[in-house]
Amino acid sequence: MSTRWEVGLVADIMDYYATNGEGFLKSKPLDGVPGATIVLEPLGVLLAIEPWNFPFYQLARVAAPQLVAGNVVIFKHAPSVPQCALAYADVFREAGAPEGVYTNLFATIPQVNMLIDDFRVRGVALTGSERAGAVVAERAGRNLKKVVLELGGSDPFIVLPDADLNEALAQGVFARLLAMGQACVASKRFIVVGKDRARIYLDGVVQRFESLEAGDPADETTTIGPLVSKRALEGLLDQINTAKAHGARIVLGGRRIERPGWYLEPTIITDISPENPLFQQETFGPVASFYAVDTVEEAIELANATKFGLGATVFGGDVAHAQEVASRVEAGMVWVNSCAGTDPAVPFGGVKNSGFGRELAEDGIGEFVNRKLIRIPA
Repeated sequence: MSTRWEVGLVADIMDYYATNGEGFLKSKPLDGVPGATIVLEPLGVLLAIEPWNFPFYQLARVAAPQLVAGNVVIFKHAPSVPQCALAYADVFREAGAPEGVYTNLFATIPQVNMLIDDFRVRGVALTGSERAGAVVAERAGRNLKKVVLELGGSDPFIVLPDADLNEALAQGVFARLLAMGQACVASKRFIVVGKDRARIYLDGVVQRFESLEAGDPADETTTIGPLVSKRALEGLLDQINTAKAHGARIVLGGRRIERPGWYLEPTIITDISPENPLFQQETFGPVASFYAVDTVEEAIELANATKFGLGATVFGGDVAHAQEVASRVEAGMVWVNSCAGTDPAVPFGGVKNSGFGRELAEDGIGEFVNRKLIRIPA
């Protein structure tokens, strides 16, 4: 089901830029300056380095706007999803795209470095880990090239004192387990205002997590699927054990599910001190951190206390107040009374160590263009 959703989203992104791209790229007079016009021109060849999760959507976020802008794109997709990259190229070929505007390269890391160093490559887009982003940005910076980075997140899910707890529970559990938690914008930290309400909310999350059952990921009735790899499973187990060793309490889960594949029990961790390594880490899997606070101010402070700033969610009965809280959360995207989502017409991206630059919407098509000034004497 989620795969069909992803393919539909990709089609929507393509349609969006086919419909709106010409308008986004139209030359615009500079207000208040007679004879001055801003002309948008492509930069040239771009390199896009993309991850394995949502393997078609990740390509569409770069390919659709940048091809419409007149750039050509070289894609280095994740080595675990080569057939997705090849299928994408087939679609462009069948649609009649000129040869070379979309190119897959199954490149090694040294070869990627060579591409970044090549003067003909004028920009780099990367979706991936914080560490990968730092390495790519450093190399691109030495070559004076524009970079857009979409990196990790530790997205807070804030439940205000007047929030509808049932709705916040339903949305929160869905948001945490999106793609089995293997999504950068999946909610990862539940922050509930009010100790009594926090206990009710925690009990609700536990009940919903306990009701899930592991199964075949190809079966639509399966509610717990596997992680992407053995390495991913072992990394999460190490994070859980390290958090526990530093005083955190495992409320639920925390163990591997004994069945073929890389399955992890849905896990809830609380009593996480600022000194605990987990306080600053992203958990890329079905692991939720849980915090109870006394005031809204504490919730905002806790939400902003990590180095990440990708997405966030605020649930509250008073929408105006929830919106005011959202304005104080340090993130590139904040959803009020709904969980994280994506749409071709809204920009996607973060702040702090979650990266910089935007993809999708008009902002996305403008990241890799030359905004050239042409001025005629008045």
